[in-house]
Amino acid sequence: MGRNSLAGTRAPRQPKSRVASSANKRDVSGVRASVSSGPEEEEPARIRKAGRSSEPATKRRSPTKGKARDVTKWKLRATDIDAERPNATSSGTKVSGAAGTPGRRSSTRSVGPIKITLESVGALTELAAEAGESTLAINPLIGVQGRDMTAAAGSFLKAVATAPVTVASHYGHYLKALSEVAWGTSAIAPDPKDRRFADTAWKDNAVYTRLMQAYLATQKELNSFVYNSRLDAKEKGKAQFFVSLISDALAPSNFMLGNPVALRKLVDSRGDSLVKGLKNLVHDVLHNNMLPSQVDATPFKVGETIATSPGQVVLRHDMFELLQFTPTMPKVHQRPLVMSPPQVNKYYAIDLSPDKSLVQWTVDSGVQMFIVSWRNPTMQHRHWGLDDYVMALDAAVDAARQITGSPDVNMWGSCSGGMTLAAYLGWLAARQESKVANTTWAVCVLDTKAAFEDSTLGLFNSPATIRAAKARSMRNGIVTGEEMASMFAWMRPNDLIWNYWVNNYLLGNKPPAFDILAWNNDTTRLPAQFHCDLLDLIEKNPYVNSDMLEIVGVPIDMRKVDVGAYVIGGITDHITPWKACYCTARIFGPDTTFVLANAGHLQSLINPPGSNKSLFVTGPADLDDPLQWAQRGESSHQGGSWWPHWRGWIKERSGAIKDAPTRLGSRKFEPLGPAPGCYVIDR
Repeated sequence: MGRNSLAGTRAPRQPKSRVASSANKRDVSGVRASVSSGPEEEEPARIRKAGRSSEPATKRRSPTKGKARDVTKWKLRATDIDAERPNATSSGTKVSGAAGTPGRRSSTRSVGPIKITLESVGALTELAAEAGESTLAINPLIGVQGRDMTAAAGSFLKAVATAPVTVASHYGHYLKALSEVAWGTSAIAPDPKDRRFADTAWKDNAVYTRLMQAYLATQKELNSFVYNSRLDAKEKGKAQFFVSLISDALAPSNFMLGNPVALRKLVDSRGDSLVKGLKNLVHDVLHNNMLPSQVDATPFKVGETIATSPGQVVLRHDMFELLQFTPTMPKVHQRPLVMSPPQVNKYYAIDLSPDKSLVQWTVDSGVQMFIVSWRNPTMQHRHWGLDDYVMALDAAVDAARQITGSPDVNMWGSCSGGMTLAAYLGWLAARQESKVANTTWAVCVLDTKAAFEDSTLGLFNSPATIRAAKARSMRNGIVTGEEMASMFAWMRPNDLIWNYWVNNYLLGNKPPAFDILAWNNDTTRLPAQFHCDLLDLIEKNPYVNSDMLEIVGVPIDMRKVDVGAYVIGGITDHITPWKACYCTARIFGPDTTFVLANAGHLQSLINPPGSNKSLFVTGPADLDDPLQWAQRGESSHQGGSWWPHWRGWIKERSGAIKDAPTRLGSRKFEPLGPAPGCYVIDR
């Protein structure tokens, strides 16, 4: 493997001498608040099983009396990549309900005085926009299995069996609604933003109008019945999930005769759309895990059309390649930035094209940038665990320090890469080593309990489901990206299955060619041991509960970690909810800078300047309640991207200015080849 390769699958575990840093950790004395915008099998990571009590890593203040209103429900229209996406259990349809009963939950959210209306774009772009937010992160680590579907159905049947009088009442309302539909007197109508019923035939054709209204009446009455049932909150959530699955699947627009657009195209194309749809269906059955394809990835090639920022591979480890990117400024800061991207995706989401490349933005800021490009593991790497990934980060940090001559680095962690970074920081703190000065956390949840609040996956999170997921993973050796994508798709079927069912099969169209979707489709595998370790993090929540996690035999206590922190969350992020991201900020103390962007999961990260639709709120994470924090900051929101704000923050913490290096790497770490390297291309 070349002289920069590290033998074996694990970095050496010998104790390292403490590295003294002459630079102040923050380079801004005591300041972490926001600033103005600037220009063979090895031992796995152990989670303590015994019943030793643990103290929360953050001492939370007593909540303020009264409950803050949720000012973060900012009203967005789901017609653009920056917009809100429908919830996992919602089709985005909203229908009027009877007095005292809720309508179907809509994707519309309203936020205090901040309101944005986005112009409508083409159907394919909107389709791509919705799926562009559906990336793989913490949620698919457990997934929704067949037993969960059965449990959801059981919850619904339980609601029926325990309240026959309520069932009879709702059935009577339902029959009345159907009679109004039949006589043409029903006022029921879909949400104007529901693309399924956008065609004029749903209004102008009496048959289609009644078909749509009968469907909406059925959907409304089922939702109303579950809402008014006597089930507890979790059972009610499961029953609602089951109702959503069934009602979304049975939408008339999912069938050829029930879809006026598809029927019209069938006639106009003289059957050609049906032939193309059948070809698409056969292809997906054979090559796409029996799910509709979400993207036409043929225009995108890694290293040629995407991931094109110039740089070099300066270290090739068994687990990663370390990429150093070419400076674009004559002067650079001494302290480099090392990124730890998620292991469940490839790194180049932040380098899709020059105009929205965070890599380019960072080097244009005069910051020396390194990225860990994780290797796509195979069966022979099934034993790689959290211990191994933490030690790999340590090897990357040591290489960046040696190349730049800086005693320490700044780091960036996203999603599962951030969870790995947190374990690394805890390990360094336990060993009293000062290798990391400041950190950025993008859409990253460390308080895993908070991630499951108000989420579909939280309905199915239990010790039994986690044990089953572990057993399945260890039995198979790896978790494939296709498996995770399939599990996630059934958590959001209307966005990730039925939209594409109609587009690909009924209309006979190709899926959209969209760079974000091409990246999301370029999936990676997870080693069984690492998957199990991540599940342990979910179950034990060790970044909040001290000493519940050990890395290479060292207990982790996040209270000992002392770094500057900048945390980003997205208002409409359904994968790493913003309130859970705020809890990440609280772990690092009240001086942590928290940024709340008006975007979803991926678009809160890929947020280049120039969009008049972007805005954000920022401030120190010094309140216990995230809603109170948002309420305090809403009046001082800032328009545009948060990237310039982060640029000011990171430059102040990146050390002294020096001449940019004329060549990448060093004598010890000679360049091995151009970025994006070899590992990112492996399938």
